Amino acid sequence: MSIPDLLLLVYVFFLATYTGIELISKVPPTLHTPLMSGSNAISGITIVGAILCSGTDQPLGSYSKLLGIGALILATINVVGGYLVTDRMLRMFKKKK
Repeated sequence: MSIPDLLLLVYVFFLATYTGIELISKVPPTLHTPLMSGSNAISGITIVGAILCSGTDQPLGSYSKLLGIGALILATINVVGGYLVTDRMLRMFKKKK
């Protein structure tokens, strides 16, 4: 990879990070639950991609298989944690008997 390509990737990374922080900081608390559900759906897509990456014909020690397994573990933790937090937030809005 050439230096200009690497600089472009670093630029895109920092631009995406800045944009994400700006967008997330301006979300009102009432919209956090719907946005959490949407991000869980995106993480579900990540799980499918990680399964495809880790299910290749590469040997177990290859980088693609290790990265796929790592992505699968992290995305699964993200989905499960997101659903638990979303469920807890939704229970706060239910009427107590």
